[in-house]
Amino acid sequence: MPSDLRFDAAPFNCLTPWQRAQLTDVSTPVGFAAGVAILTPETDPQHLYLLTGGRVELREAGQAPVQYGPRNLLALRALLAGRCNGTMTALDEVRAVQLPKATVLELIAANPAFADALFAATSGLVKTPPGPQHKDRQFLSLMMARVADAYVRKAHFVDGSLDLVSVCRVLSGQGLTHTLVRDTLDGVERIGMFTTTDLRDALLDPLPPDRLAVSAVARFELFSVTSETRLYDALLLMIRHRVHRLLVQDGKQVVGVLSQLDLMGFVSNHSHLIALQVEQANTIEQLQTAALQMNPLIAVLHSGGVRIEVIAGLVSELNRQIFARLWSLLAPPGLLANSCLIVMGSEGRGEQILKTDQDNALLLRDGYECPELEQISARFKQTLLGFGYPSCPGNIMLTNPLWRQSLSGFKETLRQWLQGEALEASLYLAIFMDAKAVAGDADLLNQARSFMQGIAATSDAYLARFVSAIDQFSEPGWWARLGAMRDRDELAFDIKKLGTFPIVHGVRALALQNRLGELGTTERIRLLVEKNQLSAEMARDLTDVLHFLMALKLGNNLRQSHLQLPIDNLVRMSELGSLEREQLKDSLAIIKRFKLQLRQHFRLDVL
Repeated sequence: MPSDLRFDAAPFNCLTPWQRAQLTDVSTPVGFAAGVAILTPETDPQHLYLLTGGRVELREAGQAPVQYGPRNLLALRALLAGRCNGTMTALDEVRAVQLPKATVLELIAANPAFADALFAATSGLVKTPPGPQHKDRQFLSLMMARVADAYVRKAHFVDGSLDLVSVCRVLSGQGLTHTLVRDTLDGVERIGMFTTTDLRDALLDPLPPDRLAVSAVARFELFSVTSETRLYDALLLMIRHRVHRLLVQDGKQVVGVLSQLDLMGFVSNHSHLIALQVEQANTIEQLQTAALQMNPLIAVLHSGGVRIEVIAGLVSELNRQIFARLWSLLAPPGLLANSCLIVMGSEGRGEQILKTDQDNALLLRDGYECPELEQISARFKQTLLGFGYPSCPGNIMLTNPLWRQSLSGFKETLRQWLQGEALEASLYLAIFMDAKAVAGDADLLNQARSFMQGIAATSDAYLARFVSAIDQFSEPGWWARLGAMRDRDELAFDIKKLGTFPIVHGVRALALQNRLGELGTTERIRLLVEKNQLSAEMARDLTDVLHFLMALKLGNNLRQSHLQLPIDNLVRMSELGSLEREQLKDSLAIIKRFKLQLRQHFRLDVL
C-alpha cells in the first residue's frame, strides 16, 4: 500500500474495511517532473490524484489560476465530467497517489458518506469546523454547484441524413440512449437530438425505418446551459420546459449533454447529506432530523420528473439506513450480534416511497435471550412513529411476538403457514417472501427463506393456493363500470388492492415457483423472462403498469399531504386527467390479462 494513502483522514476514513482494501489494491504511486502537463482539455481523465508532494497549477480560460498542494485531491471534476476544462501543470517535482476512475466511481455509488466527504474535500469544505452552521454551508455549496461539477456526458453526433436503422445500430454498439444530430436547413447548420423515446414515435411514420432520415424525427428545439450554470438553474430549466436533457455549450462549442437523471443523481447523491446525517447520528433526536427530511426530498425529485423507480430505490435505501441506525442506538451489542432485523413488503422489495406502514420483524439466534427485548421492541416502534412511519394495521411488527422469534421457532411458524389453508397464512408468507435484512446477521434470514422455499416451491397445491390471493381484493362490477366509462367521476380506485397487488403477488408467486432470490418486482420480471416464464411483451407491459401506478399513487399522496388530508390508496376518477384515465383503463386491462394467465399457469380452475 502506498504509505501516503491514509485512512485516518477525510474522505478515505469514510470507507469500510473492505473498500479500503479494494482501494489499496489498485492505488499506484506516481511522479511528474516540473513543467509536465498532467491533464489538458484533450486528455481523457482516467485517474483521481491525491497529491503527496509538490504543487500543481490549474489554468482555465477566464479564471484565475488555482494551485494545489500536498493532501489535496486533484481531477475529481474532470473525472466526473469526462474532460478537463483547463490545463493542470506540475510547478515542481510532484508526487501523488493515483486512483483509477472505475474504482472511484464505484465507491462514490456504493458509499454515500465517502461521496459526501469526497465532494466536500474537493470544494474545501473538509476544513470547515463543525458547528451549527456546517450543514447549512453544505446545502449552500450544493445550490451553488455548477453544471461542470455534475456528470456531463460527452457529445455524440450523427449526420442528419443517416437512416434510423443505422442510427439505432450506432446507439446499440456504443451503449447510448441518445445522440445529437447535425443537420442543415435552408443553408443553416442546426443541432438536434434523437432519443430512444423518439424511436417509438418514429415507428408510426409511414416510411420504413431504413428509409427514414433521423433528421425527420429528431427534435431541434433544444435548451442549453453553460458549464458555469448553477445546477439549481439547470434543474429549474428542465422543470419549466418539461425536458429531460440540456445541451451544455461553452460559447458555440458543444461540450456535452446534461441529462435529468445525471443531474438528479448528483443532487440525490447529495441525499448522501441525509445519509451522512444518519450515519453520524449519535442520538435519536439527530436521527429524527435526518428522517424528517425524506418527504421534502421525495417531493423535489417527483416534481423534477425523476423516474419513479429511481425515487423508490433511493428512498428505500435511505429508509433502511435509518432503521439500521435506530436499531444500533437501541439494541445492546449482544442483541445486535445475535439477531437479524428485517423489513418486508414494499419496503423489502425497494418499492416503498412515502412513509407508510411499519412492516418489520426480528429473527433471533437459537439459544439467545435478551430480557429487555420487549421493551426495546416497543421503543423501536414508538420512535419510528415519531419519525413519521405509521404502525402497521395488521400488527406485522417486531412488537408482535409472532414476528419476533428465534430461528427455529419462526421456521415452525412458517411450516404451519405453509400447511394451513387460511388466506391470512398465504398473505403472511407473501409479506415474508419480500423480507430484506437491514441490521444484524443476515444469514438468519437466509436460512428462514431457504426453509420456506424448500417446502413451498415443490408443492403445486400450495402454489395454487398462494397465487389465488390475486382475487382477494376484486370488486364485482368495477371492471364493467370502468370499461363502459359510466359514472367514472364518482369511482374511487384503490391503487394498491386493484392495481399493484395483483402484479406484485402474481410475479411473487412465479418467483417462488422458480426459487428466485431477488426481491424487486421488476428484477423478478426480468429473470422470469430469462426462464421463459413470462413473455417479453407481458414483462414490458407489467413493468410499465407497475411504474405508472406507483407514480399515480405518489402524486396522489403528495397532493393529500399538501392539503393535510389522510394518506390512503384511493384515487377518484374526477381527480385524473383524460390521459391518466385512459392509461388507467389500459393498465387494468393488462392486469386482467395477467391474472388470466396466472389462473391458467397454476390451474386455479381445478381448485
